[in-house]
Amino acid sequence: MNEMKKIIHQITVAVALLTATSALAADFEKGVKAYERGKYKAALRQFRALAEEGHAGALFYLGLMYADGEGVPEDDRQAVSWYRKAAGQGDAQAQNNLGFMYDSGEGVPEDDIQAYAWFNLAAAQGVEEAKEARDDTRQHMTSSQIAEAQKLSREIAARIERNQSGADSSSFADNPDLVLNPEPEGNGS
Repeated sequence: MNEMKKIIHQITVAVALLTATSALAADFEKGVKAYERGKYKAALRQFRALAEEGHAGALFYLGLMYADGEGVPEDDRQAVSWYRKAAGQGDAQAQNNLGFMYDSGEGVPEDDIQAYAWFNLAAAQGVEEAKEARDDTRQHMTSSQIAEAQKLSREIAARIERNQSGADSSSFADNPDLVLNPEPEGNGS
């Protein structure tokens, strides 16, 4: 009888988690639709509520809204803060956008090593734009800077993987795309 109670409890917990997850997904979808229709105040309400729950997609959209001044005053520092939170959860588009912020020095000091590292992480997840941006960035980096950026990419990937603690059985940190092109095509000095 005790075993049956455990099974019922586990099923109840699983159903509650699925319900909460689908509710979050529905709220996120409402936010995205409001954003796409230019109803930024409604989108902002949805995304802020979801961001409090740590929803990576909502964190990304808040970064986008602050970067572009949509529904909020344009604020690159705020954009970086939101992108960093989403990127730290493995959101590839946030990683890509964070790379651009470092590449252009918007909201953060310009930093090729950080830019390359974030582009590299996004590229490892298939973001084509990030692959091109990473390769462009590497053109004006030394081989030691590239090595440092690749090391940083692996460290960030490992941190993300630890934070996700088993959410995905694949090893992001071991992804071979994180160490693409070990020899620079840039100035190589």
